[in-house]
This record gives sequence, C-alpha cells and structure tokens, in this order.
Amino acid sequence: QVQLVESGGGLVQAGGSLRLSCAASGNIFSIDRLGWYRQAPGRQRELVASITSGFITNYADSMKGRFTISRNNAKNTVHLQMNSLKPEDTAVYYCHADGVYVFGPVNDRPDYSGMDYWGKGTLVTVSS
Repeated sequence: QVQLVESGGGLVQAGGSLRLSCAASGNIFSIDRLGWYRQAPGRQRELVASITSGFITNYADSMKGRFTISRNNAKNTVHLQMNSLKPEDTAVYYCHADGVYVFGPVNDRPDYSGMDYWGKGTLVTVSS
C-alpha cells in the first residue's frame, strides 16, 4: 500500500558530503513523521534524524551540526544532507515513515494506516 524508496547512497571520502533522498508512494494522504535511521554491522539500528509534517526536526547528538533533514509534504519526499562525513558514519541508511494516512476505499476520506513503513535501505560507505 505504501512504499519507501531510498536513493543517493554510495562511497565517499571522509570529510565529504552526500545527499540521501527518499520517496514515498502509494495512496497517501499525509505522513506525520519521516525519518532516517542507520544500522552498521554488529550495531543496533539508530535514529539519525526525523522531521514532522510541521517541520519540527530531531537529530541524534552525533549528527547535530553535520546532517540536515528536510521534506517536501506535497511530494512526500524526505532528504538527508550529510556533511563532514566520518568513517563511523558508514552504515545502511533507512527511510522511515510514521503516522501515515491513506485514502479510504472510496478515496474521499483519509484514514490512519495503523502501521509504520520502512524502506529497503541505501548503503553509505565513508573511507579515510
């Protein structure tokens, strides 16, 4: 019903920049919160940044000042601008959507989906 597709991952040198994008598709009316999580091998998945439909942002402490999250409500896209990348930023980055409202079967009334959604992830590798 709802799909999230990430893009923009790749290999960059330490100190470089990368911009991740995520596009949500489906019969979506609105998304309350969009976020980015990451998971490195042997580590637990962690929040990188999130942003609400009202553009309230939340960042993990280690990302503050380096990463910037943004979204386009009309396009249902979310982006993560990553600057001053470090080797420890290497991970699979996942797009996440919470508080998703979809159109009902008649498409004249939105309804809360009752679940959150994850993308497949995009790999970011930072070399030194």
